[in-house]
Formats: sequence, C-alpha cells, structure tokens
Amino acid sequence: MRSLNQLRAEVERFLTQLSEFATMNEISLGPLKNIIKSILLIPNGALKRNLSSEQVRADFIALGLSEEKASYFAEQWKLNSPTLTRLAVGQTLMINQLIDMEWKFGVTAGSSELEKVGSIFLQLKLVVKKGSQMDHVYVELTLPQFYSFLHEMERIKASLECFS
Repeated sequence: MRSLNQLRAEVERFLTQLSEFATMNEISLGPLKNIIKSILLIPNGALKRNLSSEQVRADFIALGLSEEKASYFAEQWKLNSPTLTRLAVGQTLMINQLIDMEWKFGVTAGSSELEKVGSIFLQLKLVVKKGSQMDHVYVELTLPQFYSFLHEMERIKASLECFS
C-alpha cells in the first residue's frame, strides 16, 4: 500500500511540474496533458505486451526517434520495467480477483449456419471479486480462442512466477 501512496505523490508532483512548465512557456495546460497522455501510451502498451528493451528500442526507432534517444529509453526500460510490471500486476490483482471458475466443453449439434455444426466450444463461468462485490462473468470461446486464452494464462503464470 505504501508504494501506491508513493506513486500518488509522484503523480501529484509530476502534474505540478507540468503546470509550472506550461505557465513558464505560455502553453495551455489541457493540450500539454493530452500530449503527455499520448506519450505515456507507448510504455503502457510495452508493459501490457511484456516487451523487451530491444523491442521497445525498435518501436521508438520505427516511430522516428533517433538511435541515441531510443537506446537511452530502452536502457531505462530495462532498468525499470520489472518494478513497473510488479506494480501493474499488484494493482490488477487488487482490482479484479478471480475467486472461482467453472467450465464445460460442448459441441454444436445444430445451427442455422452449416459450418458451425460440429464445432467445439468452451463455456466459462468466472466469479470475480471487484472491491467488496462478487460478479459472475460468462464467456463462450471457440476452440482456437480457448487455446489463445490458455496461452495467455500460461504467459501470465510464468510472469508471476518470475516475481515470487
């Protein structure tokens, strides 16, 4: 919890500095905030996709950043991404905690679409705790979607094991 409070303090400090920068350079604060939000989409996307520092460097170069600046950002990413990942995982787990899961496979016996007959599907019932409230989430996946989901879960498991 302490690191979350530290993060909030850092955000407040950053917003104050941004406001001072806008005032000093006679720039409107609203558009400046929008530019900063756009810039922050890049590391946010890299974090969600678990990109390596080399992949981040390649993305920045593809976006038109110089080799020197892209390499500097990649080095910073290499140093700070484990901490950012740990904070993101902790925050995600606090927001939506999976309590229970039920599943069943099925085969489509009849449908108005001929190619769907005989296709395999998976139905999931997830019980998710959001704050103090329990929600039931129902999901139906085709077989390829299920394998993609399973692959993502295995990737998440490997990432979590990395931190413990």
